Amino acid sequence: MKFNCLFIVIREIWCFCNQEGFQELDKFVIVQSMKYGRNTDGSFTSGNAGKPRGSRNKATVAIESLLEGQAEALTQKAISSALTGDTVALKLCMDRIAPSPKDKPISFSLPDMHCARDASEAAGGILRAVGNGDITPIEATRVMGLIDSYRRTLELTEIENRLLALENAYAGV
Repeated sequence: MKFNCLFIVIREIWCFCNQEGFQELDKFVIVQSMKYGRNTDGSFTSGNAGKPRGSRNKATVAIESLLEGQAEALTQKAISSALTGDTVALKLCMDRIAPSPKDKPISFSLPDMHCARDASEAAGGILRAVGNGDITPIEATRVMGLIDSYRRTLELTEIENRLLALENAYAGV
């Protein structure tokens, strides 16, 4: 906000000075705008997107500096509060100790896949496993994605082999 007001004042002075023919103030305004990486209209100069890459929020840095060295005491306080029955502190501690599982291995039988037709049979096996309750629909969706990727790989390999055979036949003619 302060920068915008200052910028508006400088721009007004600059416009006035341009009308009166003052050259030195014109150079001052250009140098000041370049100092902050902005054009005279307030937009960033080309090649300057604003904040430097990797710069951090000042509030985050300030909070981290305040908490620096206090992590152990805060952790102990959270554990103490959890042990005395504070449900929020208990949830915080349990989420750190035993986070909810993101993925788990599943086991079921799939036929060997050597061509795209075999992938179709494997997809049928997945649907049967969902119908029998062996795997969940979400797990089936993920496995079907893997089967589809493998099927595309098989098809691409088959196309490559056929193309190579055609090139060899054409070269022999």
